[in-house]
Amino acid sequence: MKKGLGLIFTLLIVLVLAACGSNEGATGGSGDDKKVINFGATVGPYSDMVTKALKPLLEEKGYTVKNTEFSDYIQPNKALHNGDLDANLFQHKIYFEAFEKEHNMDLSEIKIVPTAPMGVYSNKYDSLEAIEDGSAITIANDPTNLARTLIMLQDAGLIKIKDDIDPLRATIDDVIENPKNLVFQQVEAGQLPRTVETEDLAAVPGNYALAADLDLLDALVLENMPDDYRNRVVVNTKDLDTNWAKDIKEVIESPEFEEIIDEKFKGFGKPEWMK
Repeated sequence: MKKGLGLIFTLLIVLVLAACGSNEGATGGSGDDKKVINFGATVGPYSDMVTKALKPLLEEKGYTVKNTEFSDYIQPNKALHNGDLDANLFQHKIYFEAFEKEHNMDLSEIKIVPTAPMGVYSNKYDSLEAIEDGSAITIANDPTNLARTLIMLQDAGLIKIKDDIDPLRATIDDVIENPKNLVFQQVEAGQLPRTVETEDLAAVPGNYALAADLDLLDALVLENMPDDYRNRVVVNTKDLDTNWAKDIKEVIESPEFEEIIDEKFKGFGKPEWMK
């Protein structure tokens, strides 16, 4: 009888230990012991940045990196908050701060990364100087991309907006000088690449330009993007001081990461800390 009880007790211990081992393997450990990092990124250049830049450099540090691709801007933060992801890469500061407030999350950025800038594209003109009076330019109709467009056009000397307004919230009504009499046509941002073929000029956000196989270096001008509009690696705030989060930051700050960006992500605008 005692032998039987002893055998049962031993089997129970083995099963418990096996279950613990199984759970640890699924998550890659927890806290500072984590060796599997589950990233999430939107399909396109930022998923590529995870797999071509972050993954190989983190693997050199002994991590296993998995990447889940998303086709929208809602699920990556929900998956992060729920613990299905450890980190994501797809969003700028203004978006993630608004999202976490709306959905009662506590998110923090690890580091800003190089980001595909908005550009002015044209099949009609090969320089800003060649733009003719009265040319039509398609621009985004959402407030964030619209303001970015107007800042870019002002920096290029094509328009001037009011001095006494927040440039990050500028609208067409704030344009006070338009020397080439550009005709603004507002469309949904995702449709802007198509208008390169049909209109004189098109101001296309970088992610949509790359998705449409436009070459960033073909733009007549690229925006000097404020850091608030650059994408960053984001984690749950509770994980910000873990060793694995610190290793992600160290990798992004490394010369090797910048070399990969220069080689495989040509035209991406670098954040202030990299300049």
